[in-house]
Amino acid sequence: MQGVVHNSNYLMYFDTATTEYFRALGYDQNADARKTGIDFHVVKSVVEYKAPVRFDQEIEVGARVARIGNSSLVIEFAIFPKGGDDTLVTGEFVWVYTDQTTHRPVPISESIRGFISARETHLT
Repeated sequence: MQGVVHNSNYLMYFDTATTEYFRALGYDQNADARKTGIDFHVVKSVVEYKAPVRFDQEIEVGARVARIGNSSLVIEFAIFPKGGDDTLVTGEFVWVYTDQTTHRPVPISESIRGFISARETHLT
């Protein structure tokens, strides 16, 4: 055992942070996808390791939407020691809003844009 978090876990941390991010906005992604038949797909994921996260270390994960396009958005992440400021890991997801029947991109709805822009004022 190397005493550090296995690299595959960082994408799970990012995924959990994404769920919590949208929950904090009041947007229920799962309910919306069931209702509309449209959901986001990850088309790109990036993880940059700046310092190791130690086994059993308590961490905090920050998430924000950095960019929003017609049918895609970029979510950025940073992982910190709990209560600390040192960045341990950064990353991003590129999501594409996709019709679940055709698997083709569709424009992001105005309601989703509204949830995001209420928090991410740099996007307006």
